[in-house]
Amino acid sequence: MRGAVIHAPGDVRFETLDDPRILKPTDAIIRTAVTCVCGSDLWPWRGLDTTGEAHPMGHEYVGFVEEVGAEVTAVRPGQFVVGSFATSDNTCANCLGGFQSNCLNREFMSTCQAEYVRIPNAQGTLVATDEVPDERFWPGLLANSDVMGTGWWAADAAEVRPGSTAVVVGDGAVGLCAVIAAKELGAERIIAMSRHEPRQRLALEFGATDIVTERGDEGVARIKDLTGGIGADSVLECVGTAQAMRQALHSARPGGNVGFVGVPHDVAVDGQELFYSHVGLRGGPAPVRRYLPDLIDRVLSGRIDPGKVFDLTLPLDQVAEGYRAMDERRAVKALLKP
Repeated sequence: MRGAVIHAPGDVRFETLDDPRILKPTDAIIRTAVTCVCGSDLWPWRGLDTTGEAHPMGHEYVGFVEEVGAEVTAVRPGQFVVGSFATSDNTCANCLGGFQSNCLNREFMSTCQAEYVRIPNAQGTLVATDEVPDERFWPGLLANSDVMGTGWWAADAAEVRPGSTAVVVGDGAVGLCAVIAAKELGAERIIAMSRHEPRQRLALEFGATDIVTERGDEGVARIKDLTGGIGADSVLECVGTAQAMRQALHSARPGGNVGFVGVPHDVAVDGQELFYSHVGLRGGPAPVRRYLPDLIDRVLSGRIDPGKVFDLTLPLDQVAEGYRAMDERRAVKALLKP
């Protein structure tokens, strides 16, 4: 088969790879329907995460089951499936507590920008649709495998409630999906922090009521201006930088909550400052599997359309252009078709 391999910062190639095979009785093999480039893939592309030896890339996927291991009974060959970027058995104590992304048998997906993918823990990870969905739904279902599920987790962790005010820090695919989530969870006012007009328009389409272009202390001051000097009930941090985290914590009101889902880079939290702020802080890798059945229903019913975050579609063999376009902010998110 063929798939994406990163060799060094700025160097992703489409190469011939070994076909995946069943290694454990809990595995499945899927044929990729669509996959994509994620904002977090840009960290190693930009040299901000260590690349190490050349290795495959990609952790978002939907596809058709080709083969299952002997212990997999939840899905069968021929079915269309959606899975999470973090695999889970869905039976351990952490999974039963709703934190499948901290499953005791967790494996992070990392080979999905390819024609075929091995899915570990397939029994607990994959969710099959009742029938093969129309291709117009594939981008939205693909978004559910990470960015929509992660945006939902940001809103859930920040305790967005009906009638509340939410601030979304970050206008990438996760931030835009977080706007959808805040709207679906009933936020009355949703303030999206963005400097990019195309992304601002999409945020407004998804449910944002206000746009703030300022960053840092100026951004915090603007949030306070919009909230009567108090701050927001919920802040959804969808970037992962030190500035984004500071901005999120300082934008929340006393008693408010911050949900942080951007992979942290050089982020440090002042414990004493947090203590006296009365701001709650929760985040981590999104437990996407917890939300998948509901999110799949919302996409297939037409209630939400997170697939709109894909504003560039490429054949899979042009995956490197997807990285370049996202790195240069010519695209929010690149959809890849095998």
